[in-house]
Amino acid sequence: MSGMNPLRKDPQQRLMGLYRDLPDAEREMLLAFAEFLATRGGREDVPVPEPQAIPRPEEETVIKAMKRLSSTYPMLDKARLLNETSMLMSQHMLQGREAREVIDDLEAVFARHYRELREGGQ
Repeated sequence: MSGMNPLRKDPQQRLMGLYRDLPDAEREMLLAFAEFLATRGGREDVPVPEPQAIPRPEEETVIKAMKRLSSTYPMLDKARLLNETSMLMSQHMLQGREAREVIDDLEAVFARHYRELREGGQ
C-alpha cells in the first residue's frame, strides 16, 4: 500500500476512477456534463448533448420532478434555473398551487433553457 491520499492523485486518474465506479446512466450524465463544460470553455466543435429520455410518472411530487428534470437536462447550468424554479416551487409549497400545474411549468422552463443553450443563448 502506497499510503498516497486518493485526493492527491492526478485529476485525470481521479476522474477515470469515478467514471468507472458509476452505473451506466450516471456515466452518460457525467459525459454530457463534461461536454457541456467543454462548450462553455470556448470549444465550439462539441455539440450540446441531447436530453436524457426520462418519462414523467403518472404521480410525481414537485421535488421528484425537479430531480427528474435535472437528470433529464444535466447540461443545463442549474444556477441559471434557480430563480424560476424556486419561484414555481414556492407557488406550490406556500400558495398551494397544484403539483401537476407546477410540474408542467417546470418542464417548460427546463425545455426553454435547453432550447436557448442549443441556440447559443446561454
